[in-house]
Amino acid sequence: MADETPVSEIMSSPVKTVGNDATVEEVARVFAEEGVGSLIIGEDPITGIITEYDVVKSIGQGKDPADTTVGQLMSEPVVTIRPDDTVENAGDRMGNNGVKKLPVTEDGKPVGIVTTTDLAHYLPHHRLEMAGQTEEDVSDGEFE
Repeated sequence: MADETPVSEIMSSPVKTVGNDATVEEVARVFAEEGVGSLIIGEDPITGIITEYDVVKSIGQGKDPADTTVGQLMSEPVVTIRPDDTVENAGDRMGNNGVKKLPVTEDGKPVGIVTTTDLAHYLPHHRLEMAGQTEEDVSDGEFE
């Protein structure tokens, strides 16, 4: 049951981290190469989190990716959860704090991350199977 399952069963681990001085350009490269959508800033202690949205927003604002550091853009303070907290608690914490990514910490150090996508994949009534091709009766991008 979702209300009893620990976060450690659905979190992604190990978690990727960078220092405050990493540039947006470097972070964008990590996102692309590693296939992740966020990075934890710092390890002990965690000082922030940066997401793909933060990177896109900074570029839209005309900031130079080679000169802008994650320390200038990161979201802080970071809402976290412990590995033995429940999946239900993780969902509540995300909803109550308006966050989509929740670092999992143990003794203040990041050991994983849980995202809204992880929650959606875990919960059976939110689970979606992506088709390899569109249905036959769907033509020209029109849906019923």
